[in-house]
Amino acid sequence: MITVQVDLQERSYPIYIGRGLLKQNSLLAKHIVGSEVMVVTNETVAPLYLDTLLKSLKDYRCAEIILPDGEQHKTLAVLQQIFDDLLKVPFSRHCTVIALGGGVIGDMAGFAAACYQRGVAYIQVPTTLLAQVDSSVGGKTAVNHPLGKNMIGAFYQPRCVLADTDTLDTLDERQLRAGLAEVIKYGLIRDIDFFTWLEEHASEVLAREPSALIHAIERSCRNKAEIVAADERESGVRAILNLGHTFGHAIETGLGYGAWLHGEAVAAGMAMAADLSQRLGWLSATEVGRVLNLLERAGLPRHSPEAIHKARFLELMAVDKKVIDGCLRLVLLRQLGQAVVTDGFDSDLLEATIDKATV
Repeated sequence: MITVQVDLQERSYPIYIGRGLLKQNSLLAKHIVGSEVMVVTNETVAPLYLDTLLKSLKDYRCAEIILPDGEQHKTLAVLQQIFDDLLKVPFSRHCTVIALGGGVIGDMAGFAAACYQRGVAYIQVPTTLLAQVDSSVGGKTAVNHPLGKNMIGAFYQPRCVLADTDTLDTLDERQLRAGLAEVIKYGLIRDIDFFTWLEEHASEVLAREPSALIHAIERSCRNKAEIVAADERESGVRAILNLGHTFGHAIETGLGYGAWLHGEAVAAGMAMAADLSQRLGWLSATEVGRVLNLLERAGLPRHSPEAIHKARFLELMAVDKKVIDGCLRLVLLRQLGQAVVTDGFDSDLLEATIDKATV
């Protein structure tokens, strides 16, 4: 087992990475508050891993909530189901919520924990590659709104993250590839050596070779942990974690939540960010080619869907958390391995990038 620490003073917590961790009772016990545990999962994950988790929790008073699966269910209405069940049991404020699933479950369970009785403890048990390397770490919790993704939420840190890599054995190929988009992101924004490693070993990660998979997860988590420790609430450097996300969120919202997986939309968004960076003179054609080649090898989209026309794309991008006083800011690449947040781009160049991406 590998442990990566997220250093946030009194809110610090470990990320445990390894095989068979769901069966290790003592790992969770160290972080559970009280004797009451509510497990939030979905209809896909529950048949696979809920029983295993509940056996590890046999000494606690447990209940579970099984939600529908998919980004389209990441709504206030579905969130209400979690509150309803917490109150029906009822659970006190001295309870622990455990999120067992991918990014949607982690975001919703975390947001519910942040709100229930003004905040109860929660633990992340991510079961997708995307959740293990990104969404379970850092305390971002939210639900979607029809007008924008993740627009209703809170910063609320878990007590620990338990990333059992055995759960990736049952992950379908599309979800695995979508998760690799967030892994590639870390190489692009701040870790060029990792990006180069991915160019050499992406096929091994996709083949679920254990050592390659664990290395990719650990390196990703270390990168994110360092950024979150420096800027917990995204007032500065943490914003670079959104490389490709402003473009990607526009794709997700424009197509309808769930039509594309989050990682697929982010991959297309990173390709667009690389294109705009080249138009600004920051990346060479060779460097953009490296980005596109790695995305292609990962089986990820490199273009936006044609269904979203340019005017609609720009309209959707304007509803973004990085917009300040009506000014759109984007995460772009000064060079491979160095991201910046900037509004210093000409709108004509942005439109040219969107035109190219939607052909």
